[in-house]
Amino acid sequence: MVDFSNIEWVSFDCYGTLVDWETGISSAVSKVLEPYGIAKTDAEILELFSDVEPEVQSDGEFKEYRVVLREVIGMMCDRVGVQLSGTEMDSLPSSLPHWPIFPDVPSALTTLKQRYRLAIISNVDDDLFAGSARALGVEFDAVITSQQVQAYKPNPRNFEAASGAMSVDREQWLHVAESLYHDIGPANRLGVKSVWVKRADRGGGTRQTDAQPDLVVPDLTALAEMMVAN
Repeated sequence: MVDFSNIEWVSFDCYGTLVDWETGISSAVSKVLEPYGIAKTDAEILELFSDVEPEVQSDGEFKEYRVVLREVIGMMCDRVGVQLSGTEMDSLPSSLPHWPIFPDVPSALTTLKQRYRLAIISNVDDDLFAGSARALGVEFDAVITSQQVQAYKPNPRNFEAASGAMSVDREQWLHVAESLYHDIGPANRLGVKSVWVKRADRGGGTRQTDAQPDLVVPDLTALAEMMVAN
């Protein structure tokens, strides 16, 4: 269990935790494949995405996330026998600012904002996050993107940059995320307390690991209720 009384900063992964990226990804990819007569289940699309995305992110020099998503959808479609045009490859990054926010998120963030300082640590470009930020309903006290750091989680540089931006002792910092691979694992290694948001029937878009969170919750409403009651 986490002692919330000592926490000053709460950082969040964005896509998968606050934003329903699985629906966003599967919908965008399905729309691209449909004219080619190829139908894949959401689970099949997300499994392919979770395999391809880390490959692209770790392939040579840093690429902005818009470029990563272009290459990811190109590789995904290539693996099912479809060659995309340039316009079609833009479909996935163009869809990102419109991916839906989980319904529990705005009210939970508003509740937490009354007591804690809030941060975002996200594998995304600044301009892409700006599209999602408007729908999240709160102003974050710090936003750390992969574009700023020139690295992608689970690289510890993203968390080190966040630590510097927040100027907080690790004992007073709680990180909240859906991905064991991208977030909970590096938080474990850096000695940062973590909460795994384990939403029902979610998690197919990221690789699974044996990382161990300090707390597991089904959604942000449950976490906000625990943290403000403390």
